[in-house]
Amino acid sequence: QVQLVESGGGLVQAGGSLRLSCAASGSIFSINSMGWYRQVPGKQRELVATITSGGSTKSADSVEGRFTISRDNAKNTVYLQMNSLKPEDAAVYYCNAGVTVRVFGGYRSLEVWGQGTLVTVSS
Repeated sequence: QVQLVESGGGLVQAGGSLRLSCAASGSIFSINSMGWYRQVPGKQRELVATITSGGSTKSADSVEGRFTISRDNAKNTVYLQMNSLKPEDAAVYYCNAGVTVRVFGGYRSLEVWGQGTLVTVSS
C-alpha cells in the first residue's frame, strides 16, 4: 500500500509565500511523475505543476513564474514553493504520484492521491 501525506498548507496574506510538501511511503519500487493539483468547491480539479523522475517540469500558465515544483527522489518527496500568492490561488491542494509497486510475479503501476491540504489567501 502506498500513501501520500501532504503538509504546509495554511493561511497567508496576498503576496506571501507557502511551501507545500508531499511524502510518499509504502511498498514503493519506483515513483515516476509527481505533481500538484488544486480544487475549489464547485470546480474541477486542475493541474498546478508536475515533475518527472528526471526533473522535467510543467506548470499551469496561471502559476508560471510564481510557483516552483521540485522533488527529492531519495526522500520520495515533492515540494511546491508558492510565491506571490493571490486570492485566486486559494484551494485545496492535492499531491499526485505515479508509482510502481512490486506484486507477486511482477510489478504494478498505481496512481495515488494525497488527502489534500488547504491553502487560504487573504486579500
